[in-house]
Amino acid sequence: MSTPKKNFFLIMFTCLILLTFFSTIVRSADIEKPAGPEPYRIAAGDILRITTWKEPDFTIDDIVVRIDGRITFPLLDDIMAAGRSTLELKNDIATRLAKYVENPFVTVTVKSPEGQKFYVLGEVVRTGEYKLVKNLTILQAFALAGGFTAWASKSEIILLRSENQKDVIIRIDYKNIVKGKDLSQNIQIKADDTIIVP
Repeated sequence: MSTPKKNFFLIMFTCLILLTFFSTIVRSADIEKPAGPEPYRIAAGDILRITTWKEPDFTIDDIVVRIDGRITFPLLDDIMAAGRSTLELKNDIATRLAKYVENPFVTVTVKSPEGQKFYVLGEVVRTGEYKLVKNLTILQAFALAGGFTAWASKSEIILLRSENQKDVIIRIDYKNIVKGKDLSQNIQIKADDTIIVP
């Protein structure tokens, strides 16, 4: 075989190997897509609207989630709402209503997320309690609090969180986040988080 033909086949073989390699990387990237934001979890104090299609007796416009996390629904008595997503609550109500209504179509909407709050304390302009109305990050929480005071220790921030009935301390270095050194610290705020800026 002449040298030009050898070179052609060598180039084609190399291209084939590279194509196989990159297609494997692309497939791996597709498999390892990051999960989307967690679904909103209903909390005590939230105001819900529960609609059952064509069933006005099973439609409630302003139902408040009580301090014990439950709601009272016609014929179904008390139902646990706190800690559940709207989809989970909707499915539970629809299953229970099936005893009284044929194929109930239920919709659950959070009209006002009054129960979802977080707290910012310490060396920020506006300390206090804030509503958790969207998927807030730690940087956005500082913006809501008006930024830092002149005495804030931005590299020693603490976030207190309760997970699985245990208190967890998460250390935040604001300087590393804004410099782009560690963007993983710009975590999403969860209900009842407390951010302390020393």
